[in-house]
Amino acid sequence: MDLIEIFGYLGGLLIGLVLGLIGGGGSILTVPVLVYLLSVNPVTATAYSLFVVGTSSLVGAARNMQKKRIGFRTALAFAIPAVISVFSTRKFLVPAIPEEIFRIEDFIFTKDIAIMIFFAVLMLLASFSMILDREKLLEEIKEPLKPNYQLLIPLGFGTGLVTGLVGAGGGFIIIPILVLLAGLPMKKAVGTSLFIIALNSLLGFLGDLGHQPIDWPFLLFFTFLAVLGIFLGVYLNKFIDGKKLKKGFGWFVLVMGIYILWKELF
Repeated sequence: MDLIEIFGYLGGLLIGLVLGLIGGGGSILTVPVLVYLLSVNPVTATAYSLFVVGTSSLVGAARNMQKKRIGFRTALAFAIPAVISVFSTRKFLVPAIPEEIFRIEDFIFTKDIAIMIFFAVLMLLASFSMILDREKLLEEIKEPLKPNYQLLIPLGFGTGLVTGLVGAGGGFIIIPILVLLAGLPMKKAVGTSLFIIALNSLLGFLGDLGHQPIDWPFLLFFTFLAVLGIFLGVYLNKFIDGKKLKKGFGWFVLVMGIYILWKELF
């Protein structure tokens, strides 16, 4: 095992640590760690990410379930179309994307580059959400919109499409929807979001079976490190204010997103 590979496994621990410390965001690092440190193909990395993110979110959802912070009716209204969308994306859309999308002289725009660029854009959006303190902005909204469960269905489909393409949970998209359109208080929206992400990711991962080569020993070990990191982060949260770390982590994700765009395009 070389040094970069060791850093890759430490990255798995870091993903869980961030999730445990700040309550989210860490999973956005899963695909870059798998691709750039552990040399996993980008398409396979998005499949692995669904499993890692889904398992990690399930741990977080279980903790919120004990505290009764999950709105199951809202979760199912959003998750059912989202699960259908992410499963269909992994089963049919991702395999249908050609390996070579277009060519300009010596530059070949491949499927792998497209996925990493889309992922980098998602990282930039997630970083802005953390830097601008999404929770604080949402809490300042005095009157959320009247709950609109019909609107949750197309938004669920859209979120499932994004999750299926890049293998990320999309909590920064889901939480504002749950606060503004379902009228959930912030803490309940966070817990409900974790439950939705767990369903989306784990059931969406089933769409990859038969299409992607799954190295189960590697995937289970990496997931174990992420879950171990969550418990370590929850423990350290007793001594460290995770909210103060969120903005700094947001800047780190911003730099990483810009780096990925530069690396893939230039």
